[in-house]
Amino acid sequence: MSKKDINVPNIGEFKDVEIIEVLIKKGQKIKKNDPLITIESDKSSVEIPSSDDGTVISLNVKIGDKVSEGDKIVEIEIEKEKKKTSEKDSLKNQLPKETKKNEEKKGKESENIIIKDFSSNAPASPKVRKFARELGIDINKVSGSERLGRVTENDVKLFVATKSDKNSKNQITTEQKIEQEYSHSEFGEVEIKNIPRVKKLSSKYLMNSWTKIPHVTNHDEADITELEEFRTSLTDIYTGEKKKITPLAFIVKALTASLKKFPNFNTSIDDIENGKMTVKKYFHVGIAVDTPHGLMVPKLRNADNKNISLISTELKKISQQCRDLKIDKKELFGGSMTITSLGGIGGSFFTPIINYPEVAILGVGRAEKKQVFMDGKFVTRTMLPLSLSYDHRIIDGAEAARFNNDLKENLGKNFAYKLAV
Repeated sequence: MSKKDINVPNIGEFKDVEIIEVLIKKGQKIKKNDPLITIESDKSSVEIPSSDDGTVISLNVKIGDKVSEGDKIVEIEIEKEKKKTSEKDSLKNQLPKETKKNEEKKGKESENIIIKDFSSNAPASPKVRKFARELGIDINKVSGSERLGRVTENDVKLFVATKSDKNSKNQITTEQKIEQEYSHSEFGEVEIKNIPRVKKLSSKYLMNSWTKIPHVTNHDEADITELEEFRTSLTDIYTGEKKKITPLAFIVKALTASLKKFPNFNTSIDDIENGKMTVKKYFHVGIAVDTPHGLMVPKLRNADNKNISLISTELKKISQQCRDLKIDKKELFGGSMTITSLGGIGGSFFTPIINYPEVAILGVGRAEKKQVFMDGKFVTRTMLPLSLSYDHRIIDGAEAARFNNDLKENLGKNFAYKLAV
């Protein structure tokens, strides 16, 4: 046995940088290139790897310490592998041929185990490896999509989504077994009814979406005070009667404007396994329609080329077609993004499920008057709850927040008139 110090190597511009993670502990066996610590400067974070195999004897650093080149990180004990190998070989030569074959087979199996070991060095950046560790994922089990199998953050997210899918299937099987243990009729009177056909058809799409897409929901409120004043003031130029245009028509127009500014929201990633995404040049907004048969999502085609009056008319038309089950099946597919509105029923914030293979959905609650602090005083404003669910594999939180901010501006006083054109 021999002891060896592992010091901070030449880390370029990094000097007196803070340790934000200590990735090993006393008594732990480590291998060459295993990460020991993570250091962070103003510009980036870097993991410092081990230069040798061995067992940790003592740690000389802790989180919060500042280190530079040459500072001691850890002392390890190195085993003399040559002696062990020669002893093993000599014993092997004394064994019968069949035993030797079995030993060789075991050796190959152990090699496979080592390859799958959590501590092996994966082809990924320190940031991605840290991301995988935080999620509790063995990065060596993640298939890399970049050159030479390099693992990206999106690869880790996809792995998590796939794992969640398998867990959900196992959970469903377990739940089914539990339900078979008793009959509901044992506890009182029951009635067996057929699930509505529309709900039966949509259930598999909902399960597919929920288990395959890593959902995140951003909640916000839009000030629609001036928009509501403008909407309720609209009149027909021929009859002088007030126009009955719902807020949803304005939301469709506002959403379309934001989709043009943020094209990632107007994509599909149903071919993500091959690293491809489909960027749509059209703007077909899905509208979730509540019908006696179940939820249906027809598409309002080319919403960017239609004014508020035409959008309002078409919304009524496709909604009625869904309620009468006269909508063409093709009209339920090929959307850009979906809006699901509970404003006419009630409620504020919720977590809508993305309509696969779209990457986002906007949930709209009921608008209500609130006291808002503006220009040094509290004033009454009409606030609209927004719940934006998005696919985290393609949309980041910052981009979602910016999208919501843009949507809020589009629904604000500066854009109300422009949206009506």
